[in-house]
Amino acid sequence: MPSHPSNHHAPASASKSTLTERLNAGEAPRASDTLLINEQTRLREAGGERIVKFGFGQSPFPVFAPAVEALADHAADKAYLPVQGLAAAREAVAAFHREVDGVDWQAEEMLLAPGSKLLLFALLKALPADAEVLIPDPAWVSYAPQARMCHLATRRVTCSFESRWQVNAVSLEEALSGRNEPNNRVRLLILNQPGNPTGLSLDHAEQAKLADVARRHDLLVLSDEIYGVLDHDGSHRAFARDYPEGTVTTTGLSKWCGAGGWRFGAMHVPAALGKALFSRLLGIASETWSSVASPVQEAACVAYQRTPALEAYINRQREILTEIGQWAAHELDAAGIRTHAPDGGFYLYPDFEAHRQALARHGITTGSELTQALLKKCGVALLPGSAFGAPAERLTARLAYVDFDGEALLATSGSVIAHPGLEKVRDGIHALTAFVKSLEGGSTAAGNT
Repeated sequence: MPSHPSNHHAPASASKSTLTERLNAGEAPRASDTLLINEQTRLREAGGERIVKFGFGQSPFPVFAPAVEALADHAADKAYLPVQGLAAAREAVAAFHREVDGVDWQAEEMLLAPGSKLLLFALLKALPADAEVLIPDPAWVSYAPQARMCHLATRRVTCSFESRWQVNAVSLEEALSGRNEPNNRVRLLILNQPGNPTGLSLDHAEQAKLADVARRHDLLVLSDEIYGVLDHDGSHRAFARDYPEGTVTTTGLSKWCGAGGWRFGAMHVPAALGKALFSRLLGIASETWSSVASPVQEAACVAYQRTPALEAYINRQREILTEIGQWAAHELDAAGIRTHAPDGGFYLYPDFEAHRQALARHGITTGSELTQALLKKCGVALLPGSAFGAPAERLTARLAYVDFDGEALLATSGSVIAHPGLEKVRDGIHALTAFVKSLEGGSTAAGNT
């Protein structure tokens, strides 16, 4: 009979950490600030507060009705579809953007996923371990955390109000020059136009210059164009038009089709980047999400068909968002809150720097302190610029002007700014302007909206 060690039941050595301690060691990724603000406002509303929700950037408009009907028609579809995506869905996305954006996309160069967020992560995961990721300041909240989760080096390209919060040819050249980089190191520049959190895009001439810098330095560019169709005057220019050989583009249904919760994203990978990258992306997809839900892919085939009804649906969204964005930017700017009028999407990026001294007298010296004060004093939820990679002391915030009933407004024609359904948006903007005016008067009691 075999003997058993006498210390079989002896306690672990005091120097050895427990499984729980080991599992909880190290820094975990923070919860997304955009999702967190949504939960915070829900809790406050549940407590009886009236909150103007400028913090969470979700389309206020209903999903395009024919796509909803297609989803219902295919609700019983249960088969796993190809990892790359249903051929008809990939062709629908490619054909749509060939027509709308003038790009040369082919179905075999497309990869579909449950949202473009996963596609961004897959691309980062597919890069070499020594790759460097260049991220604008400010930029969408998930770019940097995803890069860190993939153990990639990151570097911020600082932007300013004067540069319209955009990476341009000058700032990119400055970021790249004078660095002793290995010749074969992959460097990925992430762009997002129209941008989140800014609502801004480069003009076409400046974009061409930026593309020239990217080409000269042999950069890989990830162009996140999820808001491209919601360019307010329809003049969005895909970055792949200017740098086709080096630009990977992501898009999807969440913004222009109001279908964020459906989780449908698409990525175009140019053939010029080679087969190995695309093979790695397919491998990552096959080992993670497997495929997009069958009913959603069938609905996407309908959503991406250009029809008079779809054009009317998109154009009315653009008209509504243009009017609200221009009005809100004007009101804020007139109150000394510097704000660029948006080019697309549904965001503003107000800068409260002109009120720094007055804010400091009330103990507000960071963007986070500013947004907390606005939530407490005004009942207006914004996200601080620091959530988007800005320095903590910078007095900027993102404002998503979507706290309205989009379905009701879609049914209207003409001007909407006086529409009853925009009461909360009007009240929220007026509360912000009243707040900064009260600062100069020596009080922060702007009152709840």
